[in-house]
Amino acid sequence: MKILQINGWTGRIKDGLSRFIAEEKYDVVCMQEAIWSDNCNDYLELYVDTVDKIAKTAEFNHIFKTPHYGTKTLDGSVQFEIGNVILSRVPFTDTIEEKILGEYMIIENISDCSSATNHCYMAQKAILDNGLAIVNYHGYWQKNCLGNKISVECMRKVAELIKNDYRPTVMCGDLNVISESPAMRELDFMQDLTATNHIKTTLRNVRFVKDVACDHILITNELKCKEFQVINAAISDHMALVTKIIL
Repeated sequence: MKILQINGWTGRIKDGLSRFIAEEKYDVVCMQEAIWSDNCNDYLELYVDTVDKIAKTAEFNHIFKTPHYGTKTLDGSVQFEIGNVILSRVPFTDTIEEKILGEYMIIENISDCSSATNHCYMAQKAILDNGLAIVNYHGYWQKNCLGNKISVECMRKVAELIKNDYRPTVMCGDLNVISESPAMRELDFMQDLTATNHIKTTLRNVRFVKDVACDHILITNELKCKEFQVINAAISDHMALVTKIIL
């Protein structure tokens, strides 16, 4: 299976994500900072790459959306949401949402959007028809890429979501910490492909000047990694992580 991990940067590089994902024919895509709308999707697509546009362009029939926060604009008549998404060509047999920290909120003052991701952190778990589990998590953010005690506590909750399952599991995410972080020790029962491939950074120089490998794909011991790539494509402020795994 070919799996993509990408922070979508709210689709602001218009047509970038949808074109890139459609061309590469991924089996599973895990995205953070994805954007969608239930009442103004056509309008939103004029400006950004929405989840629905990406799914339609790349022909994904199975979509699992978990919002971190919502925003209302134009006197509340337009609402869109930002959060985590799993796209799959393989059907889901079950989907699970786990609240890690904070509460979902609707942001009505657009100036508050810059801090909105501090309000809710969610982990997604999708069970595929082939028996594989996919976990998608956008990590607790701190300026220090080593994180803090809250980072550890949050990652422990995500780890329990995986440990309590017998299924082979792939975990993806912009975890907002590097492999040396204490928070990543909660996941030492998995193989961190970012660490084992000695990736120096997963950030593009669009906004960042510091090398930080904060994006990760991890696999349990039942799985074998056939290929791993970090692609510096003009689709986000983060690089794309791609792996091919054998079940």
